Amino acid sequence: MNYNQSCAAKGNQYGSRNLSAGQGGRHLYIRSAQRAAVNIYRTETSFEMLVFAPGRIKENFHLGVKGNELTVSYTPPEGFPRFEWIQREYSRGGFVRTFTISDSIDTSKISARYEAGVLQVSLPVIAGKETNPQEIPIQ
Repeated sequence: MNYNQSCAAKGNQYGSRNLSAGQGGRHLYIRSAQRAAVNIYRTETSFEMLVFAPGRIKENFHLGVKGNELTVSYTPPEGFPRFEWIQREYSRGGFVRTFTISDSIDTSKISARYEAGVLQVSLPVIAGKETNPQEIPIQ
């Protein structure tokens, strides 16, 4: 799964990453990572994405695939309370994260569930279609 994330929503540019077996990326805008941190790991048959989003409402998450992009977003409900925070270490606000996925992902079988503040997205790999990692020597 290639993980190249960049997006713009409501005039704001959010963070960017490239996720592939063994490849890293960079943040373009750190705020996105603070709003919904994402960890991804590989199993024998899939990539598993964990979106850390405590205090959200399951029905307000949106997942979609268009071409080779997977978009994970959250929109808070209308009338969501705004407090005068004394201390604030995480946000329950909206976010958009977009990931580039390779053609080795079976997009028709992507599934998701939200439990205990974590949105888990399962991206099954089509058997025999995954690419082999390649080591590149540094000179």
